[in-house]
Amino acid sequence: MSLAPVPVTAGGRRKSPPRSRAPGEPRRIGYLFILPAVLVYAGFVFAPFLHSIYLSFFEGNGITRMEFVGVANYVDIATNPVLRSAFIHALELIVFYSIIPIAIGLLLASVLHRSRIRGVAFYRTALFLPYVIAPTAIAVIWRWILAPRGPLNSFLEAVGLGALATPWLGDFTWALPSVGLVGTWVMFGLALALLLAGAQKIPLELYEAVRLDGGGLWTEFRAVTLPGLRYEIVVALVLTTTAALRNFDIIYVMTSGGPGNATVVPSYLVYQQAFKVAQIGAAAAMGTVLILAIVGVNLLITRMARGSS
Repeated sequence: MSLAPVPVTAGGRRKSPPRSRAPGEPRRIGYLFILPAVLVYAGFVFAPFLHSIYLSFFEGNGITRMEFVGVANYVDIATNPVLRSAFIHALELIVFYSIIPIAIGLLLASVLHRSRIRGVAFYRTALFLPYVIAPTAIAVIWRWILAPRGPLNSFLEAVGLGALATPWLGDFTWALPSVGLVGTWVMFGLALALLLAGAQKIPLELYEAVRLDGGGLWTEFRAVTLPGLRYEIVVALVLTTTAALRNFDIIYVMTSGGPGNATVVPSYLVYQQAFKVAQIGAAAAMGTVLILAIVGVNLLITRMARGSS
């Protein structure tokens, strides 16, 4: 039996066998597959965003000749109390849209994961349903519920709590929390669905190990549930925080920024400046700051999550 000769170089060294290409090589072909999506994104998202940044340095209605004003529109956002308060309101809505729904979702997910409750799939679907309903429809329903003579005040009067009845959406104190609680109702189902899906991959043996070591419910939650749901919490935070910052439909239908400016948010001001006041430059500056705020908050969330892992 003869062996195949070993290939050698001119200097007498053995030649290394030719390396086979990795599956999918050459990689340039892969870029051809994503090129249509990149072109669509560049044409309909990235290019308009750059044009919006360009417009933010001008003042005018977008039809006649616009005047270059530099960073005056951005300075106005920082100094105008109405514009500045819009971003403060958006930060307050994060508590209702993100923090409260995720906190409740964590509590229920940790309980439902270890409990055998009949009809869990039905309850999960029912709680998730508000998230898929059109925001405009949700706003119309809740505006009727929270009306001065609406079902909520009628119920309070019927049970002897008429002193608590108030024009919820017309009260300077309660208008923003009322809108925020509607956001909690909408986002809670999303947070619960994400956290329940993540809880399914946590082995029940980990909870048993904590109990064998003498740990209680709080120890189980802190040592098992929270670490096991770290990535789901990050996803839920990103989605709910983004929804809070870009909230427009519910505000527009329920309060239109009122009473006064009590519920004004950046996305509503972008609409107001562009289509009611015809100040395209100011609207573009507000929209640019809003997008940068959304990106910045999401990067902060992911960085904090990566640092804690």
